[in-house]
Amino acid sequence: MTTVESEPPASLLADKDGRWTAQWRELYAEVITNDLCTGCAGCVVTCPHDVIGYEHEEGKYIPFHLEDSLGLDNCIHGFGEEGGCTTCTRACPRFRAWEPAADMHLFGRVREPDEMAGIWRQLYLTRATDKTVHENGQDGGLVSALLIWLRENDYIDAALVSGVEDDDAWKAKPVVVETKEEILATAGSRYTYCANPLALPEARERGFERLALVGMGCQTSSPPVMWDRKAGKVSKPFLFNIGLLCSKTFDDAIFEELFEAKYGLKKQDMLKMNIKGVFQIWMKDGSYHEINLKECHAWTRQGCTTCPDFAAEHSDIATGGIGENNDWTLTIARTELGEEVIERMIADGVIEAKPAQEDETAMRLLRLLSIVSRRRWPKGANEAPSVGVPPPKKKKAAAATSS
Repeated sequence: MTTVESEPPASLLADKDGRWTAQWRELYAEVITNDLCTGCAGCVVTCPHDVIGYEHEEGKYIPFHLEDSLGLDNCIHGFGEEGGCTTCTRACPRFRAWEPAADMHLFGRVREPDEMAGIWRQLYLTRATDKTVHENGQDGGLVSALLIWLRENDYIDAALVSGVEDDDAWKAKPVVVETKEEILATAGSRYTYCANPLALPEARERGFERLALVGMGCQTSSPPVMWDRKAGKVSKPFLFNIGLLCSKTFDDAIFEELFEAKYGLKKQDMLKMNIKGVFQIWMKDGSYHEINLKECHAWTRQGCTTCPDFAAEHSDIATGGIGENNDWTLTIARTELGEEVIERMIADGVIEAKPAQEDETAMRLLRLLSIVSRRRWPKGANEAPSVGVPPPKKKKAAAATSS
């Protein structure tokens, strides 16, 4: 692995005129070469020259340079006496000191060393009171309830979320949702990756100016990083940021190569899935199956292997089902706006809530999984995500047996 300070070979950096782009080269060396790129697509949607594409397909989920004759690491649009265009580097939530930048913009301070799950204002356990929303959603159905409430109360015009292909109910794709019916149609988790910001062009084409973004931490860190680094007008429509707790996502190949090949579980016959210490799968025939997560590790998406953010630390509200049962959602109100929305939803009777501290399992896992994720962050990259992270406990040596 190349260190942050190292440069790719000069032959990779030169175009036919012998020029190269310092900023894109730096992004390439620091993020892409070092496997820090999560595939969030922040650079894609902010590029003012439309020269960064995205491979939203099995085994990839990464950005690439459309002007392939010059190479991924050589964008001539960034060339100039003053450094030229630097938008992609300013939109990247893994470039340089991204964590402190987003912290300062959202909270006016950086996280303390012991704040492993980031900065927050309130912790809740929540669930939707509407039976349809609850049953269609994941765990407590909070995200669906949130989007419906935000839309009905004029906070947003639409949301960027993960939907599915018309011919494959488990193949995720970025979509724009506006109505309650559209929101409920995209409810639930799939545990494969979907770069939801890629739906932004469609939202703009449809005239939506106030958007909510739903995504994992790598995606929800991008707007506040853009705001802090002044990465153009692209970030302005993102008015509400909903983060999903995430320790990793899996490549789409896991369906055929593990679930079907080993267990005979065809994805077209799957009804729902969840992760609660094991991979839980409910089938349309009413059967239920559990798969050891260790069996799934081989299909971990490359972009997740160095990601330090389990708890979506730069969202307005972060949420996930890591509690003791599937009926309640751990809900982290991080910003003043996030807290305002949750409190208003409780007052309106749209959701019911109780203190998260009542679920000791959820609180323990929030800290533990945040620490585990932060330990992935590579040495040599900006040290901020690693600050305060305790070293792994040494395993106790097995007791000597007497002969």
